[in-house]
Amino acid sequence: MSNQGARASASLFGKLVQNLKSKEFREYLMSTHFWGPVANWGIPIAAMADMKKDPKLISGPMTLALTLYSCVFMRFAWKVTPRNMLLFACHITNSTAQSVQGVRYINYNFLSKEKSEVAALTN
Repeated sequence: MSNQGARASASLFGKLVQNLKSKEFREYLMSTHFWGPVANWGIPIAAMADMKKDPKLISGPMTLALTLYSCVFMRFAWKVTPRNMLLFACHITNSTAQSVQGVRYINYNFLSKEKSEVAALTN
């Protein structure tokens, strides 16, 4: 790395440290603007983990409810002042993950031959 590049990196790092030490950043870390979205990240993480599970375990009504919930809160995160981009990112991720789960649910329950074959074997 050149000497000029090293100075630029050190300057950026110094600015980052100053911002982390600021009163505003500490207030942000202690606000619901930060902890609310952090707590909400459990929902999209669980949805992403469930993508590897058998689609017969997916609840269609719950998937729809969580998709609509995330759409409502994406709008809220965008409209609130100041904008809560952490909450927005959480809900756009959840909306995407729930949509994938919804497609898996529809494919398994309405479009797949696998379910009809299982039903025929049990009758």
